[in-house]
Amino acid sequence: MPATAVAALSCPVCAAPLAAGEGEALLRCPAGHSFDRARQGHVSLLPPGHRPPSGDSAAMVADRSAFLAAGHYAGVSAALADAALGEEDAAAPSTLLDLGGGTGQHLAAVLDRAPAAAGIVLDSSPYAARRAARAHPRAMAVVADTWARLPVRDAAVDRVLVVFAPRNGPETARVLRPGGRLVVVTPAPDHLAEIVGPLGLLRVDPGKAQRLSDSLEPHLVPVDVRAHRQVLSLDHAAVATLVGMGPHARHLTTAGLAASLGRLPSPVEVTISVDIGRYRRAR
Repeated sequence: MPATAVAALSCPVCAAPLAAGEGEALLRCPAGHSFDRARQGHVSLLPPGHRPPSGDSAAMVADRSAFLAAGHYAGVSAALADAALGEEDAAAPSTLLDLGGGTGQHLAAVLDRAPAAAGIVLDSSPYAARRAARAHPRAMAVVADTWARLPVRDAAVDRVLVVFAPRNGPETARVLRPGGRLVVVTPAPDHLAEIVGPLGLLRVDPGKAQRLSDSLEPHLVPVDVRAHRQVLSLDHAAVATLVGMGPHARHLTTAGLAASLGRLPSPVEVTISVDIGRYRRAR
């Protein structure tokens, strides 16, 4: 486990700092609360008896891993890294936290361009955490509830990344260092426009931008926002994987999706359209 990442963590029971011990297979706080590292490499930092909201299933995680590994969202990862690392008046980050980071592939792309940084993927899905534990040698994976108090120390991270995941404004502001940034990737109204109707996918809420603002303010204030747009040419298998890795998977049956895909040409042109916003702590 990267020492820089471990130093940013806190005990989910008493909020004291955590440290590695016993061959780095264990995290322990001064009060004696301890948390074992699973054989797959991730650590669960859930308070005793706490059950987080249902995370991505094993099938959803497998689809996400396959789709991202194929490079289809490489442009999104690159745009995320540009936003996280390219601000001239912000210090280079040493610690990054990817909230709801899933398999860790977006964080890995950012770490590849930040050789002095370490990262933490925090997700409620143990299936995602198992894969995230192997995403990058300078990253570690933690199972936790992103809606509750984060198992992260106050003012401990330089960047918080949120890619298509829920935002916890008060907790993000708490864990950000002064001068740090929250970088949020959200779908724009024309995201996946060519397949939303034909496949019966969930549409982007027209009020999404306002809901994002409401979830972050007054704890965080906007710095800027930029758009990333590209068009992918995907075969039916890739489209099925794209649908299966997101929330659409919970609303469609395999047979229904296959039937709808059969009525589309192959390959299918699919627009990837996201907005990338940067935020800082309110003064």
